[in-house]
Amino acid sequence: MPITATPTPAKGLLSPTNHALVLIDFQPQMAFATRSIAPELLRNNAALVSNAAAGFAVPTIPATVAEKSFSGPMFAEITDAFPGQPLLDRTSMNPWEDTAVIEEVNRIGQDRLVFAGLWTSVCMVGPVLSAIEQGFEVYVITDASGDISEEAHERAVERMIQAGARPITSLQYLLELQRDWARGETYGLTTGIDAKWGGAYGLGITCAKMMFGASEGGHPRPNGGNDLLPP
Repeated sequence: MPITATPTPAKGLLSPTNHALVLIDFQPQMAFATRSIAPELLRNNAALVSNAAAGFAVPTIPATVAEKSFSGPMFAEITDAFPGQPLLDRTSMNPWEDTAVIEEVNRIGQDRLVFAGLWTSVCMVGPVLSAIEQGFEVYVITDASGDISEEAHERAVERMIQAGARPITSLQYLLELQRDWARGETYGLTTGIDAKWGGAYGLGITCAKMMFGASEGGHPRPNGGNDLLPP
């Protein structure tokens, strides 16, 4: 019997309502020693992920370690995306060993978790392996994480994948939440985030809209064809 295809998305795809995001230790002390990714790219990708999650109303857990005594404040790119949301500060290197973090995971009640944070080999590996062992389905945003060397980052990513984690990238995360340009309610949000933090792809969007009035999915083009300019 031949397989019959249907226009149905895979259950493994992320949507705004089927997961929670955990952002771990995006703080200066960890960033100072990060060498696997340029700090400006790391901050850019953290901003992209944070604004995507905030815009699509994804339940998000921002966690810090020793914020006041050692590691410093969470990146402003993240706190600006979630104004007023408390940060769960802790002493444990593994956030999964912190009671407040686990209480928030249980309160949200999603069995699919997406992780990003610093450092990959410590603050990411610990909760990712712990969550997988307890039955959670886990995704890791590999280009919104970093470590003291490329090898440290890559070995940590390999270890998480071997345990069952699914790797994705920052831009992939945003576009997977949108998934269809005909979803008009989040079209402007997605293209706006792309234009600001989407690197070369974002530049292409800005150019296409400004120069040619281009629009994905047949959306109306206000402001004389430029969706990115204010009325």
